[in-house]
Amino acid sequence: MYILAFDTTAAQCSIILQKDNQVLSRYNEYMDFGQSEILLPQIEKMLKSQSLQFSDIGLLLVCVGPGSFTGVRASVAAARIFPLACPKLSVGGITAFDAYIRGFSPEELGEINAVIIETKREDFYVQLYDKNLHKIEEACAMSYNDLINALRYKKVSLIGDGVERFLNRPSGLSLHCIKMPEALPIDLLVECGLQQYRDKKLDFPKPLYLRAPDVTLPKA
Repeated sequence: MYILAFDTTAAQCSIILQKDNQVLSRYNEYMDFGQSEILLPQIEKMLKSQSLQFSDIGLLLVCVGPGSFTGVRASVAAARIFPLACPKLSVGGITAFDAYIRGFSPEELGEINAVIIETKREDFYVQLYDKNLHKIEEACAMSYNDLINALRYKKVSLIGDGVERFLNRPSGLSLHCIKMPEALPIDLLVECGLQQYRDKKLDFPKPLYLRAPDVTLPKA
């Protein structure tokens, strides 16, 4: 089965094309803006390089956020185009939290495992998991102080593109494992999506917004 996965929700445009577990092509460019302009032309280029058509894809996976409002919207909108042309295509929306948490090996897990995602504001997007990878509470945007209070007195593992900024100040936390990728590794998105596909738990892509978009009113 051919698998296509992509993510434009954070500071990157990341795409991967696989046949089962074999990577055929990948593309990754770090960028704050313009992901939507690159995404579809790059997918078309990758498919052409493998002599494939859109109809050859069996599974499409997309990151649904959280992230920038424009980036999340671009990812989800693009993913919803494909089933119109390929009705038999399986399509799944994967949260960045569920993908990131798979970046820990069993020995790297702490009592609390926090996925911390950059918001480009003072707060962070956060999802907490226990040592069995069960979600402790619903994902939300948390302030630095609230996150410190949630993690205090436990052995903690941290992963996500917001970890570096979170640890810029002394935390006083009992840190077990720290992983600070610049953005979500697309391989983790595929790994998570394939597991959900096998378990028949794929969700159709729906944007994960944890706050309203910033709106700037026009000057009078």
